[in-house]
Amino acid sequence: MSVGAIVAPWRNGGIQFPPLCFIHDTSMSDITVSDCPLLPPATRQQHVTGYRWQGSASTAVPPPSASASVPGSPRPAPPAPGGTGAVPRRRLFDPAPGGIVLSFCPGCRSARSPPPSPSPHAMPNIVLFSGSSHHDLSQRVADRLGLELGKVVTKKFSNQETSVEIGESVRGEDVYIIQSGCGEINDNLMELLIMINACKIASSSRVTAVIPCFPYARQDKKDKTDNAEDKNTCRYYRRQDSQPLMEKKGAVERWSRAPISAKLVANMLSVAGADHIITMDLHASQIQGFFDIPVDNLYAEPAVLQWIKENILEWKNCIIVSPDAGGAKRVTSIADRLNVEFALIHKERKKANEVDRMVLVGDVKDRVAILVDDMADTCGTICHAADKLVSAGATKVYAILTHGIFSGPAISRINNAAFEAVVVTNTIPQEEKMKHCPKIQFIDISMILAEAIRRTHNGESVSYLFSHVPL
Repeated sequence: MSVGAIVAPWRNGGIQFPPLCFIHDTSMSDITVSDCPLLPPATRQQHVTGYRWQGSASTAVPPPSASASVPGSPRPAPPAPGGTGAVPRRRLFDPAPGGIVLSFCPGCRSARSPPPSPSPHAMPNIVLFSGSSHHDLSQRVADRLGLELGKVVTKKFSNQETSVEIGESVRGEDVYIIQSGCGEINDNLMELLIMINACKIASSSRVTAVIPCFPYARQDKKDKTDNAEDKNTCRYYRRQDSQPLMEKKGAVERWSRAPISAKLVANMLSVAGADHIITMDLHASQIQGFFDIPVDNLYAEPAVLQWIKENILEWKNCIIVSPDAGGAKRVTSIADRLNVEFALIHKERKKANEVDRMVLVGDVKDRVAILVDDMADTCGTICHAADKLVSAGATKVYAILTHGIFSGPAISRINNAAFEAVVVTNTIPQEEKMKHCPKIQFIDISMILAEAIRRTHNGESVSYLFSHVPL
């Protein structure tokens, strides 16, 4: 029994295709053909060029004869499984067991072919916003993704309250907000929280906070101690019951109620509505455990390794040095991947941001010393470490840091220290500081953040970025 040539939409594997230009009867022994409505009139042709049974790859029939071009004309029954016939065309769809496979004309084939794979820059349902802290980095990330930054207006009222207005629809969108913990940190953090909440209540499907430099990361534990033999360097605060907030133990003043501010920031981000966090080189990796939402802590190490190999000719004769014991794991990882040795500097800190004494563990004589750390603030530690390495016989000294905060006297200290170069990533803006300190160079990590965003949006793993620098 033949049926009409144009039929209702056909489903294959749950995918609905446009109406077919052919159909067969329930006995699957008769084919009805007609002009393809998907081709221009001058190129229309008969559709069915062959069919075969699912049971055997060699079972087929020759292309239909001219007599079969008349709609409704019967087709000969297909040969029994195991028979011989012409080699069928490439199958476009897998039929149900016992069904037939047809070769479509170009119009039908084009209409029923799966859509081409999207290019790396074709990313639907994604919106990228930039905060006020680091617009240059946000623009670099957007350029690498082939996206335009979303419209957002931030301003301050006369009483210094922050106002944020999202300038486009984010309903059902995958939103990424780039805001680094630098500059006016408290204002930028509040701006980020408001942006997250504004997108969340605007019905975005997911909000990811991309925070290259995580704020308050150094306040990650309660056991903060400060040597305080000089009473003028300590502050005592008394409550109404006159109990001091510091307890004296010998020459050490121990803060008994130090806050864990990194945990507080994590809670604030979650309450604001963030569904996911992307950051880089957390000061303490256990900060990830402060969150109840997924956190991707990316590493600058692959980019650092690439910079060393491309810019230090004597890198095979170098030694990787940690300026403190806390960075031992970081430098051993880099040293292992470069197949070189490492050294360690132990520091005894008398007061915050001041180093009293340094002890070098390792042989740096006649070698290029590369200091590696996650961040530098006033740069007292790395500058003292550079002097220590030079006095120990190092031929050259480099410093490579993920986050270059460079506050207070940092720039003048770097200019006066024995560095060949101080290399930082651009998680924090460095343009103004580079004008006053020619030793500062930066590694662009926008490609790492962009690839992390792309992989997150597409549901792919980001672990590849732990050991590779994306192109």
